[in-house]
Amino acid sequence: MAKTLITCDCLGTQTIDAKALSEATGLTVPAPCTALCTRQIDRAAEALTTGDTIFCCTQEEAVFTALAEELGVDAPPLLDLRDRAGWSADQGHKLPKMSALVAEALLPAAPEKTIDVLSEGVCLIVGPAEVALAAAEQLKDHLAVTVLLPDGAEVPDTRAYDVITGRLRRAKGALGQFEVTIDALRMVEPGGRGALTLSEPRDGGQSACDILLDLRGEAPLFPAHEKREGYLRAEPGHAPAVAAAVLAASHLTGTFEKVLHVKMEPMLCAHSRAEQTGCTRCLDLCPTGAILPAGEHVTVDPMICAGCGACSAVCPSGAISYDAPPVDLTMRRVQTLAKAFMDAGGSAPRLLVHDAHGAEMIRLSARYGQGLPADVIPLELPKLGVFGHAEAVAALGAGFASVSLLAGPGADLDAIGAQVALAQAIGGAASVSIIDTVDPDALSEALFDENAPDAVAQPVRPMGTRRQITRQAARALHGDATLPLPQGAPYGAVVVDQDACTLCLSCVSLCPSGALGDNPDRPELRFQEDACLQCGLCANLCPEKAITLEPRLDLSDAALSQRILKEEEPFACVECGALFGVKSTVERITAKLSEHAMFAGDKLRMIQMCDDCRVNAQFHADDSPFASKPRPRPRTTEDYLSKRRDH
Repeated sequence: MAKTLITCDCLGTQTIDAKALSEATGLTVPAPCTALCTRQIDRAAEALTTGDTIFCCTQEEAVFTALAEELGVDAPPLLDLRDRAGWSADQGHKLPKMSALVAEALLPAAPEKTIDVLSEGVCLIVGPAEVALAAAEQLKDHLAVTVLLPDGAEVPDTRAYDVITGRLRRAKGALGQFEVTIDALRMVEPGGRGALTLSEPRDGGQSACDILLDLRGEAPLFPAHEKREGYLRAEPGHAPAVAAAVLAASHLTGTFEKVLHVKMEPMLCAHSRAEQTGCTRCLDLCPTGAILPAGEHVTVDPMICAGCGACSAVCPSGAISYDAPPVDLTMRRVQTLAKAFMDAGGSAPRLLVHDAHGAEMIRLSARYGQGLPADVIPLELPKLGVFGHAEAVAALGAGFASVSLLAGPGADLDAIGAQVALAQAIGGAASVSIIDTVDPDALSEALFDENAPDAVAQPVRPMGTRRQITRQAARALHGDATLPLPQGAPYGAVVVDQDACTLCLSCVSLCPSGALGDNPDRPELRFQEDACLQCGLCANLCPEKAITLEPRLDLSDAALSQRILKEEEPFACVECGALFGVKSTVERITAKLSEHAMFAGDKLRMIQMCDDCRVNAQFHADDSPFASKPRPRPRTTEDYLSKRRDH
């Protein structure tokens, strides 16, 4: 039985063609309500008891949730058609856009992966005495408070909370697992009469806490400190900020769910090989410092990760991929929106990617301004950085004429800008853009004024990894062309200096993706461009510095097969004629060592022998390194008896 779509024209302020929407989506769509949340609440109750119903109104979520609780049924799924499609100054047909939004809403959601974080309310307050002690007085009844005062500060005569003095050298961790190191640490000696005394100062004191309240007024203890859960910072001279931080700290006790934003595939990581550094893209971008090297790969601390998604967008191999929601679900959402829009009679849709702040801007624009054009389809993601070049190119290949990213407050424009530049190089300069505004009217004007390029003639919806989808979508846009890309792109070729390369093949043994290969029968360096991550390991490891990288995207079939970058004739063993090594290398070494005293006589000739012949020649040489003293003659009975005196 098909799902039922309950629509509402919101007091006649939008037009909904129920019959056409039903035909386009395959759902049961009764005639629209006019006031579903008030006068026609009985229709909502009837739909809830029937079940398998979607309510096309998110504004009155509280009303429908309360109604469901009253009826003893589950709250219905909600879909916003009004703000994203119905309310618009565009007089164009809204059916394709509504159909696309419905089709996207029907996709199965991926379960969210979380871990439990326990905070027992152990709080460390750091700051000057007048502010820190006042905060401690407010928190002492709610948290287990310790106050760290500057070295030499006067300690109050109270045991309602702990007070120590010293200098905070280092802090690490997040909510529930902060670790701090304190120098010149002095603790209260509880015994004795008179004023409280302090212990002797000592450096390197270690402690742990669940909450860290920083009122020092100095530089933050962590990068991107506003994203560090459990770390609250306020300027000591700004009373409202201090009060807000104290209030927030009082609520940080109990068990919390921490979303696992990314998943790791360490075997795919191209960070390092043989203690030589290769790819550092995620390390360079992570704003919180959650990503750290761990040998040949990197590791992500889930407690510190804020889920910005920049690492997933920039990772060339898929070793780090976003998982809340998964990358493949985001790709399916993009492709579903484009397909449903065109199946309902629309053409050349435009995609607007935004976060929660962007969703609020769309609601304000719809209610008070022009709203969104009829061909602009919004796609909401938890973080804008999740949407990288691969997703943008996939959208263009699926049939979108353009992709716009609406940057909200706190968005990392440098990281997003790099991905947009790469998407422009692949999809076209006018096809992908950033809208950087917090004005809903400016957003509408930018979208209404946009002159989008033509959409792809034959849309494609490939499956696979981000690299595979990017390649197939780019082929739909450009055929077999070779596209130049900006520096740092994860696609490209390896260029070998023919004169410098000695075919030592050290690059082959350490290539993390297998893009570089050899020929077991001949001295050859082979290369498969489609597999190259442009990690730079080969260039860094080459002893002759003969390798450089050329960022580009070769869309021809030649990029899918191996080609020879350099080949030479093998050397024939002077003893048995077996082929081994590189002829030019053996001849060059022979020439260099011909005047060396250690290679006089037949020793120089050994360089021109294969492994088996060289060992054989060394074994039979007069000064063989394998030679030893003659083996002692076995002692026999005759030898024994000949030495006896009684014999």
